[in-house]
Amino acid sequence: MSCAEIETNVLSKQCGALQCYPLRLCPGEELQTTLAQFVRSRGLEAAFVLSCVGSVTKAHLRMANSTDTKLYTQGPYEIVSLVGTLSGGSSGHLHTSLSDAQGEVVGGHVLGQMVVHTTAEVVIGNVQGLVFTREPDSRTGYDELCVN
Repeated sequence: MSCAEIETNVLSKQCGALQCYPLRLCPGEELQTTLAQFVRSRGLEAAFVLSCVGSVTKAHLRMANSTDTKLYTQGPYEIVSLVGTLSGGSSGHLHTSLSDAQGEVVGGHVLGQMVVHTTAEVVIGNVQGLVFTREPDSRTGYDELCVN
């Protein structure tokens, strides 16, 4: 069933076994690229971020509901959250929240350039038997998640 055939706002499929992949990224590694390479190299087809803690020196983010509003920010920042899917697209679909030395938080859609400062401890989950893909959705104008 394609996304276009689904009439509800809920995409769901029965899940298989959950696999977990803990990894640590080192200083200087670009987070989004490294995670995408990890997923591709292991052939993970329904991967997502379970957990992430660490810090970054900079980030390039897109703000809510806009293709034009982008933020390029220099850190260091603590990673307060990182969520999203890693399969079904070239670099996945990630959102993050980052806090600075004063505790101020900035967040958005990750466009890249999230360079690890000291560490990034990430746990990736993958659901066996599912495949994440992305297809154009005329309602949003973006390639959106399809669960197969």
